[in-house]
Amino acid sequence: MTAPSTDPVPLAAGTAAAPAIRRRLPLVEWAVFAAFAVLPFLLADFLTVFASRLMILALLAISFDLVYGFAGIMSFGQALFFGAAGYSVALLARDAGVSSVLVVLPVALGVGLVLSWLVSSFLLLGRHPPSITFVALGTLTAAFAAEELARSWYYLGGQNGIPGVPPLTLGHFEFSDLAFYYLVFALFAAAYLLCRALVRSQFGLALAGIRDQEQRLGFFGYRIDTFKTIIFTIAGAIAGLAGGLYAYHEGFVWPSMMGVVLSTQIVLYCLFGGVGTLIGAVLGVIAIESATYALSEQLPTIWPVVLGMILLVVILFRPTGLIGLLVSERERTGDFGRPGSRAPRGTSSDAA
Repeated sequence: MTAPSTDPVPLAAGTAAAPAIRRRLPLVEWAVFAAFAVLPFLLADFLTVFASRLMILALLAISFDLVYGFAGIMSFGQALFFGAAGYSVALLARDAGVSSVLVVLPVALGVGLVLSWLVSSFLLLGRHPPSITFVALGTLTAAFAAEELARSWYYLGGQNGIPGVPPLTLGHFEFSDLAFYYLVFALFAAAYLLCRALVRSQFGLALAGIRDQEQRLGFFGYRIDTFKTIIFTIAGAIAGLAGGLYAYHEGFVWPSMMGVVLSTQIVLYCLFGGVGTLIGAVLGVIAIESATYALSEQLPTIWPVVLGMILLVVILFRPTGLIGLLVSERERTGDFGRPGSRAPRGTSSDAA
């Protein structure tokens, strides 16, 4: 009996090989980070400060994209972790006189991590899988309650918040605007690369399965609630890091930093830029904040209406967001071994 042949089966006449996908997403990522790296040499000082703010808000948007774009968790609580970390480092500076970067950043990261773990333990770890509506309303309620608490608690400054946060320091070195910019840039780049590695790992593949086919993944024995809790906690830590940086960027903290308005704004960043790619969230922040800055100067009375109409048109007619204009649907959502993602054996691939 003849053993079956293991040679590649030739394509039938007239059948073209599946085209290899041309990767554009890395080019977009490189372009964004290269632009941020050289912006201080091209912009005025006040615009460099504005660019620092963009990167901090981009960190916050990435934290939401992790939970929603990759795990399907609709969280309105990212501002809660952001604001809580901001208040924590502001209190540390006011009451203990500590503004060292070696203390501030771990505290901000830790506050976001612990608080997000507590919230996720309550909302995600249960006998029955929570619905997306339950998680959305739960995080929204937590953010609203935290904002009202900060607004009414005298120790936290009440409505006025905590002003006078000093500049960040490292030993006797005090961070100037330029030094602070590159500190934010380094943390932003490191966090982005870590998130990128995470979502492209086996863990990220499991998250994509949970997002698209949660019941099927549960049938295969995956602990859905554990995966969601882990990614929710990681995202909360990133939001906390952003909140700590934001407190030192603005020089004060206020109740709205952890409230419903900012939570909704984060969702808009990601929907406008495109969810599920990380860089889409960054593009959303850049586009919305830059449009806000420009429109508020040109149209000081009606700019919110104009900006709202632009957001509505893009989200309605381009559900994939701005990133959908730059990359294909296959590259945006990932291949995961589907047909056409690789060239047949024996043929060259020009994929990046």
